[in-house]
Order: sequence, then C-alpha cells, then structure tokens
Amino acid sequence: MPIDIVKPPKRHSLAPAKQRILDTADRLFYDEGIRAVGIDRLIAVSSVTKATFYKHYGSKDRLIVEYIAYRHLQFAETVDAAAQATDAPEQLLRDILALQVRLISSPGFRGCPFLNAATEFTDGAHPVRRAVDHHREWFHDLLENLLRAIGHPLPGDAADDLVLAHDGAMLGGYAGDPVAASAALQRMYDRVLAAVPERAAA
Repeated sequence: MPIDIVKPPKRHSLAPAKQRILDTADRLFYDEGIRAVGIDRLIAVSSVTKATFYKHYGSKDRLIVEYIAYRHLQFAETVDAAAQATDAPEQLLRDILALQVRLISSPGFRGCPFLNAATEFTDGAHPVRRAVDHHREWFHDLLENLLRAIGHPLPGDAADDLVLAHDGAMLGGYAGDPVAASAALQRMYDRVLAAVPERAAA
C-alpha cells in the first residue's frame, strides 16, 4: 500500500489573477529576494491593477505568507507523489534525498526558499517566520515518522541530523559546490540509515 504519511495541504483553485500574482511572487521572491521585490513590480509583472492586487492579497506581507505556504504545498505534493508510489519507508527516505539532490543541481537554484525567507525576517513572531516554522516542523515530523517506521533507535535525533544536513546542503549547494553538498547530504542519510538495528547487524 502507498505510504499515507505526507498529508500535503489541499490545493485550492484560485481566481486567474490571484494565481498569476502568486506565481509571479513565487518566481521573483525566490530569484531576487523578498524585500528586493516591491509591490509595483509584482503588479506590473503580474499584469494586474493595484486594485486587483489589494483585493486578493491586501498587503505584501500577506502575499509573502502565501508564497511560503505555496512553496510548502509544492514540496509536500512532490513528496506525497513519491509516497504514493511505494510502501517502503526507507525507499521514501531515499526518494526525499533524491528530490533534495535534484533541487540542489537544478538551474537557477538559490538555496532553500524557507531559509532564505527566515534570513529576511528576523522577528521570530512574524507571520512569515511562523509559516517557515510550520514547514520545518512538518519536514522534521515526516522524517522522524519514517525513521521510526524502519526501526531507528533514535528517530527524533536522527531527524534533527537530516534536517541540519539538509540546511547545510541547501546553503552549501548554492554558495559553494553543489556536487560536494549533495555528496555530503548522501553520506548523512547513509550514516543515519546504517544505525537501524537490522542494518547495523548486517
């Protein structure tokens, strides 16, 4: 049976103009930085009026939160698609690793969008930071549940290791050598999986 553990958010159909604004923000915020992109630019590139922008989003901060939620949705849907194709938790962990490696080596890669957003909003109570925290907690819980399912003796600690390795690979893959970053991430997954009792005894 497929693994029913990812539980991505439900995708809602948006009005065409609202979706166009969100798609524009998704591209520009990631490529150029959130604070570097102003409302007037978003409106111009989206080909909407200012009234339409404010009707759908009300403020730039609200759009930023929606952008983070949209990035989370896209990532969760991709992981869920992999989960629906396997009944093996270890395979899904390997699929998540493969997804991370593909992201790091993809054209236009600029690091982790969630970490990038967090660096631009220093107030931990800001709605943008809360949206980032929600994604990171979801990702950690997903890894912890998969590690528990394969019998890892310390699934929470191991999930901490994989999240930290993910963070480092995303940063290193952008600022440094993406091949080295991907290889280091692979080694961490291998070390974590080697600690599973059946593997350790093999």
